[in-house]
Amino acid sequence: MGFEEILEIPPYGLDKKQKDRLLTARLLELTRLHKEKCAAYERILSSIGFEIDKVKDFTEIPFLPVRLFKELELKSVKDDEVVKTVTSSATTGQSVSKIYLDRITSSNQQKAMVKIVSEFAGSSRMPMIMIDCPGVVKDRAMFSARGAGILGFSIFGSKKMYALDDKMRLDVEGLKAFLEKYGGQRILLFGFTFMIWQYFYKELVKLKAEGITFDFSNGILIHGGGWKKLSSEAVSEKEFRQCMNDVCKLEFIHDYYGMAEQTGCIYMECEYGHLHASVFSDVIIRRPIDFKPCGVGEKGIVQVVSTIPESYPGHSLLTEDEGVVEGIDDCPCGRKGKYFKILGRLKNAEIRGCSDTYAQKYGGAF
Repeated sequence: MGFEEILEIPPYGLDKKQKDRLLTARLLELTRLHKEKCAAYERILSSIGFEIDKVKDFTEIPFLPVRLFKELELKSVKDDEVVKTVTSSATTGQSVSKIYLDRITSSNQQKAMVKIVSEFAGSSRMPMIMIDCPGVVKDRAMFSARGAGILGFSIFGSKKMYALDDKMRLDVEGLKAFLEKYGGQRILLFGFTFMIWQYFYKELVKLKAEGITFDFSNGILIHGGGWKKLSSEAVSEKEFRQCMNDVCKLEFIHDYYGMAEQTGCIYMECEYGHLHASVFSDVIIRRPIDFKPCGVGEKGIVQVVSTIPESYPGHSLLTEDEGVVEGIDDCPCGRKGKYFKILGRLKNAEIRGCSDTYAQKYGGAF
């Protein structure tokens, strides 16, 4: 099954049986592609005696640990076909993952993200505030995960501004002017959780004490990053939402889960606080003892699969996160598919999220 066919399906329109059938067909197709085109991937499959013709379900397809992208150059296209390289987040002294994208994979990542986010924010483009600085997207050929996220989400903006300058200072006058012009419209705000907390929320608190307030009651905030799992001093998700509402009247807030190694296949949080897997991807929770799939409600290591990657073998990856599937096809929001929760980093795993990395290097505790 080609990716263009999958794009025609509503992002949350398939039940488990239908989706399992789709994923098995597409992921087997990608496994064959990368086995043929990526010598390192072929050697990995051969070393474990993998026989592709015996696979009956996508959960039987081997996974690569995400850390392997720090150690090996994994790509299934020629060098002159690479149009963009995305690097994962890393603190000082850590190596970074490099994800090589050709034109097709890069385009399909964007198409998938548009379909997913439109289910939560609507399909119309909106005035948009990036809660970050413009310098993070200057190099269009070599992107950090943070820059890739900002550029990817910027497609939803009709008119755009960066809330911070390159010294991470809040552009107060720019925000005032933006709200004065577009305050009566639906406004999209996007950023990474720590950046929002440290450089947006905290500055708005100071300004409010001085009598300067901002009204984002027409806004919708999409954020991700994972600092809540990093530090015992971090505020809870509930507190984060309440604080944002108190300081600037933001009510519609959606967290998301995603990673540089599978850009485009983000897992958005619904109005009931559940992260959802779309038709473009899925999560499998595996037991750390034998790596067999867990049942609903059972904690384990998060594996992610994606129907998108054609330029690199990133279609089946084992993350360094712990999670739990909370249900399948029965979320109160009405979206079909798995919904799940990320419980945090595995013990001794590297800190690597966009927000976490920035916090380690520059931010300190909250």
